[in-house]
Amino acid sequence: MSRPDLIERLAAAQAERARQDLLRRLRKVEAVDGARIQIDGKVLVNFASNDYLGLAQHPALQEALIRAAKQWGVGATAAHLLGGHREEHEALEEKLASWTRHKCALLFSTGYMANLGALQALLDESDVCVQDKLNHACLIDGARLSGATLKRYVHADVGSAKRQLEASADSAALLATDGVFSMDGDVAPLADLAALCKAQRATLMVDDAHGLGVLGDEGAGSLVEANLRQDDAPVLMATLGKALGVSGAFVAGSKALIDGLVQFARTHVYTTAMPPALAAATSAAVDVARFEDWRRAKLRHLVAHFRHGASERGIGLFDSRTPIQPVLVGASRSALIAAQRLEADGYFVPAIRPPTVAQGKARLRVTFSALHDEADVERLLNALARAIAHAQRATKRDR
Repeated sequence: MSRPDLIERLAAAQAERARQDLLRRLRKVEAVDGARIQIDGKVLVNFASNDYLGLAQHPALQEALIRAAKQWGVGATAAHLLGGHREEHEALEEKLASWTRHKCALLFSTGYMANLGALQALLDESDVCVQDKLNHACLIDGARLSGATLKRYVHADVGSAKRQLEASADSAALLATDGVFSMDGDVAPLADLAALCKAQRATLMVDDAHGLGVLGDEGAGSLVEANLRQDDAPVLMATLGKALGVSGAFVAGSKALIDGLVQFARTHVYTTAMPPALAAATSAAVDVARFEDWRRAKLRHLVAHFRHGASERGIGLFDSRTPIQPVLVGASRSALIAAQRLEADGYFVPAIRPPTVAQGKARLRVTFSALHDEADVERLLNALARAIAHAQRATKRDR
């Protein structure tokens, strides 16, 4: 029998990825202290974290978590529908809905599960799902899981999205987009997409994983910044493990949407609820994120400082006004060499390579936190200039 061995096939794929300088590897973080982490015994300034507001180690979150853990223990012990839903979950859902200006919200264990569950519940084989080409992988996977016809439009191009919708005018349609794109850092044209969906009678879904806590009044996210209401974007998903510094996710929308997800979102129905203590910590994080606006102001200042300094040094950046500031390098090997040089200089900025980004667009994805200061940014800029020049010289030698 000549049936292929699955493990051998996987090993061959890994070997090919290594040959192309695309191999990923896990690295153990030994300690964390604010914006500094320790890896392999070396303390590095961390410019790779999504802890934009600097809340992951905030005392208020730690105290809330410990207090709730003493009451409930460390696990929910069951799915939400089977006894895992506690008062901390319900209070957090109400707070998230209020913060984002939505009627209701529903918790999920991760953002990946939230998008899979929502798309699978909303769509079926007769529908069409239109998505930005740079959407996060979980939006793409959610559409595929649903069985709907998946169509992609040119990044941030409303005209391209319109053509895709018009090509399936008789099908129920959902248009899904990131609010802030995780690898480029730019913001979707949400107002124009909302107007398009109204005209096309399509449902707009926004994944605001990287906008919540950072953009909009009180950090309420990309939709609030764009002055869009629940009726304009009926499905909002956002995560709790980035600007809020905790873990988990939620979907917000109308009562009809949330009631439907409770019944049909398999990733909510068939999994254990997040620990009540984690929900309590997240509730504390929402309060800090909403009312300590200085954190967002500091982020904006750091981003402006970085972009000005990069321009002065000839460092090429993507067009982004968010804490995600990618530095385009191009070749995967060059990005790896630059990242290694940065680490030698004391900075943790991993290389982002295909398939996470397109071929020829490998980059250093620099992210900022309110825990950084101007001196960190200035020193990083100097280290970046050295690292990029070093990578260019090394790549030329390899040729």
